[in-house]
Amino acid sequence: MHNCCSKFICNGCYYANQIREVKASLDPACPFCREPTPITEGGCDKQRMKRIEANDPVAMRREGVEQYNKGDYVRAFEHYLKAAELGDVDAHLKLADLYRNGLGVEKDRGKEMYHLEEAAIGGHPYARRNLAWHEWNNDNKERAVKHWIIAANQGDNDSIKALVEKFKEGFVSKDDLAAALRAHQAAIDATKSPQRDAAEEYY
Repeated sequence: MHNCCSKFICNGCYYANQIREVKASLDPACPFCREPTPITEGGCDKQRMKRIEANDPVAMRREGVEQYNKGDYVRAFEHYLKAAELGDVDAHLKLADLYRNGLGVEKDRGKEMYHLEEAAIGGHPYARRNLAWHEWNNDNKERAVKHWIIAANQGDNDSIKALVEKFKEGFVSKDDLAAALRAHQAAIDATKSPQRDAAEEYY
């Protein structure tokens, strides 16, 4: 993540931008907003705090991650909650994790499921997969399979593995598995590029 504007970039694009900067003898800068890249951790923190003050949900969630890694789960919760209220899908998944494990908050199954559902509705495949396992463990096999199919269509590897396993057990039809395998491969192929291949070799 670029702290200056909270934008994410894949390794392929990052590598391509580095090559562009080297060839043009340019100083390192954000490929989105062209803000000079800080060379110190303090500089990065300053940029992130500026985005937090501007109510940037991605920066807010990122600060929550920083606090979580420090063991300050209460502050992590506060930042995740604000980010979620501002529409950050990943923050909902983080909140579900806190409610599941009782970190910074009391354990609350209802709130855990609410945030998982919000993350899944927002397009988060990991949340969708977690919902699938929840439904499976509660004997809602058909609903679980539907969740896995959606997550697999988004490129989630663990969900396609789950579908293969449940196909062998007789819970997934041959046609549904075949369709999920095609959609999953299409999602994976969509992420491939020569730049990403070069970046994988370089890094």
